[in-house]
Amino acid sequence: MDYTRSLMGGVMLCLALAGAPMAARGGGVAGPRRSGWPVARAGTFRVATYNVNNYLERAAGGRLAKSAAGKAKIRESLRAVRADVVALQEIGSLAALRELQASLSAEGIDYPHWELVGGFDTNIHVAVLSRFPIVARRPHTNDHYLLMGRRLRVSRGFAEIDVQVHAAYRFTLITAHLKSRRPVPVADEADMRLEEARVLRGIVEARLQASPNLNLVVLGDLNDLKDSDPVRTLVGRYRRTLTDTRPAEPNGDRAPVGGHPFAPPQITWTHFYAKEDSYSRIDYILLSGGMAREWRHEGTFVLAMAHWGVGSDHRPIVAEFEAADR
Repeated sequence: MDYTRSLMGGVMLCLALAGAPMAARGGGVAGPRRSGWPVARAGTFRVATYNVNNYLERAAGGRLAKSAAGKAKIRESLRAVRADVVALQEIGSLAALRELQASLSAEGIDYPHWELVGGFDTNIHVAVLSRFPIVARRPHTNDHYLLMGRRLRVSRGFAEIDVQVHAAYRFTLITAHLKSRRPVPVADEADMRLEEARVLRGIVEARLQASPNLNLVVLGDLNDLKDSDPVRTLVGRYRRTLTDTRPAEPNGDRAPVGGHPFAPPQITWTHFYAKEDSYSRIDYILLSGGMAREWRHEGTFVLAMAHWGVGSDHRPIVAEFEAADR
């Protein structure tokens, strides 16, 4: 398989400042797990996604820099979910990602491997922090689509990586942050989000056509509801349908809805929209058939924490997996 490669460090930052698509990455040799690391069930690993709401070192593009209190709550949330691999949305510059990585390390949580990918929006990016080695990288920084006769680029790009959990097990992760519901003059935001979902689904289709049993996780902030056109498009149909893990607060709510083929009435919201005073589930962890066989429902949840909103308008969600092909 051919893997996309890009330059590191200062070269990438120079390209980003010049307006070019950005994809930066880091690595290192993973040392022994520190005693402060929260340990999940033996033989399993956890994957999380978290929109960290403008995690910027300095103000840019009308977005404020992250406060010290906000950064501290983000770190507290990440310690609580106990994830081995974390997909992040709304990370600012490479400096912001490295600051978060270093601050977590100082608190006993080491993520020696990382990826940062940008798109048309140069102020916020998608990123990944991983305890496990990242053995392949395919950043999508310049995908585009046609809408009303205009060629538009995907706002935030997609980060695609292969993660080696151990010698006998690896999986592919794709994280996304689809167009927000905020109106923009260039086109209808819902149409833009649907087109971005179609681009992402095309990537998923290519991977699953080449390897039907691929261990694939697609996760991130999709900015829309379960039954919306963008989410339904990404989930797909028939043999290559992705499984929606639907993380919920671990409070014991498992009772079915009487007489209806719906999911149990659990607390699953991931985002608070202050303008409407509304709560909704717009963050997802979706799985290919191969990955779903290793999924542990009981280790999957949305984090419920006091004062969570100090850190972000989103809550992190996490899914747990057996580290062996089934």
